[in-house]
Amino acid sequence: MRTGRVIIIGAGLGALSAALRLAPRPVLVISPERLGSGASSAWAQGGVAAAMAAGDTPQAHARDTIRAGAGTVDPEVADLVTQLAREHIVDLTRMGTPFDRDSEGRYVLSREAAHSFPRVVRVMGDQAGREIMQALVETVRHEETIQVAEGVMASGLAVENGRITGVWVERAERPSGRVLLSGPAVLLAGGGSGGLYAVTTNPPRIRGQGIGMAARAGAVIADAEFVQFHPTAIASGEDPAPLATEALRGEGATLVNAAGERFMLPIHPDAELAPRDIVARAIFAETQVGRRPMLDTRAALGAEVVKRFPAVAEACARAGIDPVKEPIPVAAAAHYHMGGVETDIHGRSSLPGLWACGEAASTGLHGANRLASNGLLEALVFARLAADDIASTLGPATDEPAVQLDFPEGGQAVDPAAVARLRRVMTDHVGVVRDGDGLSKALAEIARIEAESEPSENLSNMLATATLIAAAALMRQESRGGHYRSDYPEADPKQAHRSRLTLRDALALRRKETTHAARTPA
Repeated sequence: MRTGRVIIIGAGLGALSAALRLAPRPVLVISPERLGSGASSAWAQGGVAAAMAAGDTPQAHARDTIRAGAGTVDPEVADLVTQLAREHIVDLTRMGTPFDRDSEGRYVLSREAAHSFPRVVRVMGDQAGREIMQALVETVRHEETIQVAEGVMASGLAVENGRITGVWVERAERPSGRVLLSGPAVLLAGGGSGGLYAVTTNPPRIRGQGIGMAARAGAVIADAEFVQFHPTAIASGEDPAPLATEALRGEGATLVNAAGERFMLPIHPDAELAPRDIVARAIFAETQVGRRPMLDTRAALGAEVVKRFPAVAEACARAGIDPVKEPIPVAAAAHYHMGGVETDIHGRSSLPGLWACGEAASTGLHGANRLASNGLLEALVFARLAADDIASTLGPATDEPAVQLDFPEGGQAVDPAAVARLRRVMTDHVGVVRDGDGLSKALAEIARIEAESEPSENLSNMLATATLIAAAALMRQESRGGHYRSDYPEADPKQAHRSRLTLRDALALRRKETTHAARTPA
């Protein structure tokens, strides 16, 4: 089926921002769930980082971004994004996002880990993602040239002579045959990979499929090994794990163990506000030795925690935890993928016809360790850059009829046992702390899952991304940012650069490790 509409895969912050930027050019947004639900953007609690405070500057924001990124941030990208941050906050405000303000109308700013200033613009404490998404959804609904295909999932990219020419789509909620949509440009904004792990803060459907389908089409993937584990997921047994936003620590909440010790004090001068990778490893270490790490908000917030952080209070209530009277048990959980489809400053991938933005992309902003609340900012900035670049490559906008999708019966559902098996492998061997032996085992087990499972495009996309993460982690023989190797615990200055990998490269390494595992006695 041919359409003149720009096809956008995903329906989160980056996707909707790009769609609005492209309007009135006709756009088709592929959304597996009802618009506004199911995207990681809506779950984001902290807010958007921007230099808005007196004394703060975009240059200081860029320096913090580069420092947190542990030597692999692209300085040009950091400068660009931080310079544009303020105008995106103003645009979202005009669109109706109810950012927190003080009595004089100034934005209320919070400080999060590794920021030198309070610069996180938020909504009702921990509602930023949801409220920004509501404002975008409302605007998109009123834009006649944007068509949203709800309940539809992208499962592959069409390639002709090395160029992306369209998207294979199928029903999201039940198996169906696939339909090919051919369009003039494709923007991949389908989210990250956190759901590939057994303990994650990501929505259930966010399991690396977007990155996987781009890799299977031949795109270069950058920084795949750099997965950020949020230090303070609420350890309540829920899947996904609810998030205890970093803003709580910005307000003075402390991390304690079962003995009541503030274990971050001897680890880092910034204690609870140390970079996320350091805090995550400390929490993981406390968990491993049975000392039950907890977030204590009592002295810093008291009863205010319920009013000022409603999402946290609601998650605690579901678990029978009263944060006013007791500390909140926490665990490190897969939260954000710094890696993804490599893009240039315009959001272009290595494949003509394919652009990427948001968590599915690797722009060079985050390096080895994303600075808190830079995720939503990057999605906003690169959605606009990609949309403008797409528009510049196309002719004048023309009227396009709505796309009518008629899916044939058939298709193959993903085996939930295979997905559960994959998630456990990733958590056990490609998690907060890694080593060469575990990464080799992970690659061999991923190959076995693929060989033993019923064919499924969705599962193949997940397995591709998992392979890329594990292979890149095995190849980087050092520790840097979110990537920590217990067998290479120090950073190697010679490896202070971004990684670039194709799926072909990763599969070659997987075959090598699988063969080695088969020859090694149990």
